[in-house]
Amino acid sequence: MASILLPRIMEIGAGALSRLPDVLTTLQSRRPLIVTDRMMVELGYVDRVRDVLAPLNIPVEVFADTVPEPTASSITAGVERVRQGDYDAIVALGGGSPIDSAKAIAVMGRHGGNIRDYAFPRQVNEPALPIIAVPTTAGTGSEATRFTIIADDDSDEKLLCVGASFMPVAALVDFELTLSLPARTTADTGIDAMTHAMEAYVSRKANPYSDQQALAAMRLIGPNLRRAYHDGQDREAREGMMLGATLAGVAFCNSSVALVHGMSRPIGAFFHVPHGLSNAMLLPAVTEYSIPSAGARYADCARALGFAGAGDDDGNANRKLLDALVSINQELRVPTPADFGIDRQHFFEVRHTMAEQALASGSPGNNPRVPDAAEIVTLYESLWD
Repeated sequence: MASILLPRIMEIGAGALSRLPDVLTTLQSRRPLIVTDRMMVELGYVDRVRDVLAPLNIPVEVFADTVPEPTASSITAGVERVRQGDYDAIVALGGGSPIDSAKAIAVMGRHGGNIRDYAFPRQVNEPALPIIAVPTTAGTGSEATRFTIIADDDSDEKLLCVGASFMPVAALVDFELTLSLPARTTADTGIDAMTHAMEAYVSRKANPYSDQQALAAMRLIGPNLRRAYHDGQDREAREGMMLGATLAGVAFCNSSVALVHGMSRPIGAFFHVPHGLSNAMLLPAVTEYSIPSAGARYADCARALGFAGAGDDDGNANRKLLDALVSINQELRVPTPADFGIDRQHFFEVRHTMAEQALASGSPGNNPRVPDAAEIVTLYESLWD
């Protein structure tokens, strides 16, 4: 049996942002707080939200100090803003980091405490401020998940927080908001979405519902990732990627992520690598490690992504999958850790700590082939071969 959790309201397609007034009216919200980042302000996205909300004649206040790869300290001011204000909803505008920040702000602004109080394995299900998520990247799927990730400043550990409290009440999935994304962000977020779909499908927590969402996501992401990277104005590719990312979010929210994500979070915490990019660095090596324990499932992924054909047996399909993952990283100019500027000596000094943090997150335990700490260390080392 699977327990399925979804946003109550989902508006999907071109112009979905225009439905925000209707959503706020449905939620009886008269004092929303927009939680976003400075880039969304500079690029005019916040003004677009203000324009959409103008007919409601309600005050529109903004907290725009979220940061990439959010930390406990980076959300403190937002939490205090909510605790001191009389807000009745949060509009989370941006990529995964602003939405993740908004989720934590919505919960901690209502209930207080320290982010560690909310970390997995605790299930956080208390009522929080309702969240309306407006994603501007096709990647994290955070608009449709019950997860948020916030780093602990003291330990540099990325903490996974889980529960119904973090699930947005509404998601406005408007691919037109992604048309101006730069190629680098398109690549990193797109590979993140692909990883979500693959891991949801091969996870030990997979179920018939999550399987269908994951396969549908891969069928959209596979043929559109490269297109969106090479031509950001390709509306068909952008739409496919946006819907694929949301479906991948639905898939892993109702299944799980696995080893790639478990290993990715410590790289991001220690070396400030964007989450999607660290996933991309890891995906080929972790997939090769995992295939022996889920060959048929990975072969399904290869076919759904379009990397293998219906006539390919599982062995051929998986060889084509591995070749395609390497090829995508090359075509989308995914840097190696060295190319990114990570110091090799420092990386090797903390690799055992990263392995322990990866295991502590719980995600590696969902992998079809469950590693021990030594195997995770070996996988980290392989990124430098």
